[in-house]
Amino acid sequence: MSETLIPTTTDYLSAVQAAVADALGIDESEAVPEATLLGELGAESIDLLDILFRLERATKVKITVSDIADLLQGGIPDEEFGDENEVVNDRGLTHLESVLPQFDRSQLTEPLTAEGVLGLFTVQNLTDLLTERAKAAESV
Repeated sequence: MSETLIPTTTDYLSAVQAAVADALGIDESEAVPEATLLGELGAESIDLLDILFRLERATKVKITVSDIADLLQGGIPDEEFGDENEVVNDRGLTHLESVLPQFDRSQLTEPLTAEGVLGLFTVQNLTDLLTERAKAAESV
């Protein structure tokens, strides 16, 4: 009798760390769960696409940049997420606190812009999204 092994969050963390390290040319030990992809690890938009492509190849789970954007904005229309200067408002900040466990608006030293939101996304956030997508795909 053979058992199907269901990958765990730990397995996906390893896959994310490997994809990040390969795409950015860094050591896997630098891709710690709390590291921000576009901030601390220095990824650019094209690097994020590379990371997502590598993850899909390694895990057979597809995640797009728009999936990340949807998670971060939560379906809130642009005009309700931020103001006319693209500064994230209270509704947007509340949503970010609900989807990014590490985000604490009291730690902001300046207004958070819409462009800065993606900079909050960490290795762990990507791992959580990958794990969620994989579980959803398994239940189909």
